[in-house]
Amino acid sequence: MGWHQELLVGFDLETTGTDPREARIVTGAVIEIRAGQPVGRREWLADPGVEIPADAVAVHGISNERAAAEGRPADQVADAIADVLAGYWKTGVPVVAYNAAFDLTLLSAELRRYDLPSLSDRLGGIDPAPVIDPYTIDRRVDRYRRGKRNLEAVCAEYGVALDSAHDAAADALAAARLARAIADRHPKIAALGPAELHRRQIGWYAEWAADFQKFLRGKGDADAVIDGVWPLREPAESRPA
Repeated sequence: MGWHQELLVGFDLETTGTDPREARIVTGAVIEIRAGQPVGRREWLADPGVEIPADAVAVHGISNERAAAEGRPADQVADAIADVLAGYWKTGVPVVAYNAAFDLTLLSAELRRYDLPSLSDRLGGIDPAPVIDPYTIDRRVDRYRRGKRNLEAVCAEYGVALDSAHDAAADALAAARLARAIADRHPKIAALGPAELHRRQIGWYAEWAADFQKFLRGKGDADAVIDGVWPLREPAESRPA
């Protein structure tokens, strides 16, 4: 039985912006699925402590007023989500996140912001793993397919229902189901163990980033830099100059 037929955990954040090192958590969801069906869920609404820009509100629908009135303090939400994810990793359960480098980097930045234990700290000093990222895997196994690669488009390609895009719970569930669908279509992906698949995604993401950076520079953007680190990027102040 392949990893995609076992317990999977979908994870998603909705946030205040698009820079994972600066944006704040607004909502989060962790959805357990087995055989494609949800068997457990946890959801969070945070008061991010900063204004949610109008363009972000337009995406996920959480207003500043609702976040302030109903949301838990941001540090408590980040701490709770990190603890839940670490609990799955400690038992070897894969965490599925679409474009994982965004969500995990953002969560890590929030933990650092509030001086909370990092994901690695919670795992005894090891990096969080295994992570399964349908975004990274799909680009590898079907690299020449035309069209968008956002969650909605890739779900449509694999016949996965996405009932309410940019709702954290809906996106987390769709990501986990999408991982199953990709493995069903591509037996070589299904045959890899979660740990080996995690390792390969590190290389696949780095290769894609290098190719894309080369493409952009060839188009005249001489300063283009595409970060090839996956699934968790260091805080800006920790990176070499």
